[in-house]
Amino acid sequence: MTLFTCVLGGMAFGFTARVGQLAIQKRNIYDNLAGHAASTALFGYAGYWAYKWDQRAAVLLAEKRAQIAERREARAAAAAES
Repeated sequence: MTLFTCVLGGMAFGFTARVGQLAIQKRNIYDNLAGHAASTALFGYAGYWAYKWDQRAAVLLAEKRAQIAERREARAAAAAES
């Protein structure tokens, strides 16, 4: 996923959560638009963080897979010499 879709998805979720919150309270959804902006920004940041975390996890997994492949090759070489 791209950074844009993660942030946009988080923002959409934040806006939906805020509207749902106001609906549960049976308040006007246009009441206090700053709350909508804050919720949207907060969840947008959460989407940004999730994107960065996903990228870092992919790097860590690639490094771990490379380590495992090296160990397997060393084990196979050691078994072939024996």
